[in-house]
Amino acid sequence: MDYKKSNAPLTTVTWDTDQMSSRTGNIYETVMIISKRANQIGVEMKEELNKKLQEFASYTDNLEEVFENREQIEISKFYERLPKPSLLAAQEFIEGKIYYRNPAKDKQVEEE
Repeated sequence: MDYKKSNAPLTTVTWDTDQMSSRTGNIYETVMIISKRANQIGVEMKEELNKKLQEFASYTDNLEEVFENREQIEISKFYERLPKPSLLAAQEFIEGKIYYRNPAKDKQVEEE
């Protein structure tokens, strides 16, 4: 996913709990959905950052040779300025971009 083009806020936002729980009917289920998606986003972002930083890695054993690579610093700063995974996940949930299901509810419907 391209997180650079997301319209998620960069700072903390107060969400209307009624609006957030309108799809699930339960605010706790909504929070769990958002938190699981935030974990997925966080892992994706970390893997992407590590891949980009790996290109600049130097494998020297000499501790005296500490390089401040300008490109590494700029890449790290860029990722620090992106919205946090929890804000991205909440925005995705509000926009209806998250697919979720509850197996317990599915099982109840089948039994009825």
